[in-house]
Amino acid sequence: MKLVFTKGAGKTDLMEVVRVDQPSELVNCPKQGIIPHDMVHYAVEHTLNARGFLTRVKDGESAAFQMQGEVQSDAVERLVEVFQGDAWSGGNSAAFDLIEMYRVTCNARSCPMLDVDIAAISEVRDVIAELTEKWKAVPVGGLLELGFVHNASPA
Repeated sequence: MKLVFTKGAGKTDLMEVVRVDQPSELVNCPKQGIIPHDMVHYAVEHTLNARGFLTRVKDGESAAFQMQGEVQSDAVERLVEVFQGDAWSGGNSAAFDLIEMYRVTCNARSCPMLDVDIAAISEVRDVIAELTEKWKAVPVGGLLELGFVHNASPA
């Protein structure tokens, strides 16, 4: 699967999901002052080989935002939220603090955590930093293409 992000001039960017033997799907991505939400999903799912929104789309589900809950994809969503919150705050919270925030968020939503440690947090942060630099370099109307190969099995 290929993800093609287009930087918009207004309040949204666009993600096109390109899969073999299926029509492309377009997803509006509200601008949030950092990389698009689904790009954070890419960083988490691709780096941790975890089954989340993008993996489910790759496996044939619609890119609509009305997916049924699934244990591992719910855990991925919570982790994506933690990384977004950290990015909005400057992206320099201690890795241990992110893990604790993730624990609190998962406990509040009765969601089991993914098995993440300080090294995993660091790896995802490195990917987010790389994507951030690439995204900053994209002009309005320009594209950033990401390949998404994933082998995580359903939870």
